[in-house]
Amino acid sequence: MSRLARLRAIVGLGLAQLRRSPGRTVLAIGGVVLAVLSVTLLAGLGIGVVETGQEQFDDAGRDIWITGGPAAGGENEVVDAPAIASDLREREDVGDVSTVALHDVYLGTDPDAVEPLTAVGVEGTHAHFEFEDGAGFDGALTADGEDAAAPTDVVVLDPETADRFDVGVGDTVYVGAGPGAVDAYTVVGIGSYYSQFLGTETATIPLPELQSMTGTAGADRASFVTVNLADGVDREAVADDVRADYPAYDVRTADDQFAAMLTDRLLLVAGGVALVGLSIVGGAALTANLFVLVAYQQRDALAALRAIGLSRGVLAGTVGVQGAVVGLLGGAIGVAATPALAAGLNALSTRLVGFERLVRTPLEVSALGFAVAVVVGTLVAIITGWQASRSATLESLDS
Repeated sequence: MSRLARLRAIVGLGLAQLRRSPGRTVLAIGGVVLAVLSVTLLAGLGIGVVETGQEQFDDAGRDIWITGGPAAGGENEVVDAPAIASDLREREDVGDVSTVALHDVYLGTDPDAVEPLTAVGVEGTHAHFEFEDGAGFDGALTADGEDAAAPTDVVVLDPETADRFDVGVGDTVYVGAGPGAVDAYTVVGIGSYYSQFLGTETATIPLPELQSMTGTAGADRASFVTVNLADGVDREAVADDVRADYPAYDVRTADDQFAAMLTDRLLLVAGGVALVGLSIVGGAALTANLFVLVAYQQRDALAALRAIGLSRGVLAGTVGVQGAVVGLLGGAIGVAATPALAAGLNALSTRLVGFERLVRTPLEVSALGFAVAVVVGTLVAIITGWQASRSATLESLDS
């Protein structure tokens, strides 16, 4: 038999087996679809976790970060932060400067029933907040760049916190450094800027007010000072200059700061990488087990074909053809269904955690899922078909 005739015979036998058991074929295709979705959606989630963090960081719009230690912050190690910010504002290449402090506080609508929450102290809210309601509070500088009277007794809440306490703009909440030391504050805005950046519920309070509340006003402590440069300015050059002026602090460009934050959040990075790896291993394992079962269910048919003189190579080829066809169909359906399912998961994540695109499925992810379906499916089908042909004897058919 010529090679072409042998190939036609193998393809014909493989397709005949698929037509002979339509129920099993449909189930096999469905199994491959699930394997593909496990690859595309899990890998998309892993990629989305890291890229969402990068985007949230980029949205801060900061070119240079000055911190007093680990990028995780919360220690408020930058001493006399307003003076540092004032000095930086004197530079011609600097656009604007922000000073941010992080503290754990207690907040609630009843002064006798408050709950712990992360508070962010800033000189003033800004356009990045994209307020759902209200307008926040003004900054601590006048139009002439002089210090202005800082607002007092006002707070901006993220939407989740506002919903949890059932409050809105104009309502009163109680905030303090301890459960027994709280004061009344008026909600002046609802915005998710810092809650998305930090990944937790937050209350944003004027910096002097938060420092006074937590006992850090004397040293004017802050978690970090951020700098936004004028257009066209070399960030690396300015960072070198600032680093020379403030050698006691860590001065980083935005890219270096994000890398430092990832280093301090190894669990986040490991989680994203693990999801991608798990998707590949899990999808391949599911596909392999599926075709092992498909080959096992055809043992009687393979024994009959072996009994009439077909070689083990032909039998393995027929199972391989089935794997290729089922892999192609299942892979195509799985890839086609991925965008709709990813959109549904993203809508759910937006409602639950506030991130709009937590699952991301670029072309490379879809190609990976399709490759797992076709390549793994075909190879495993050929291997299992070859193994199954070893036991495909006349004796096994009689039994």
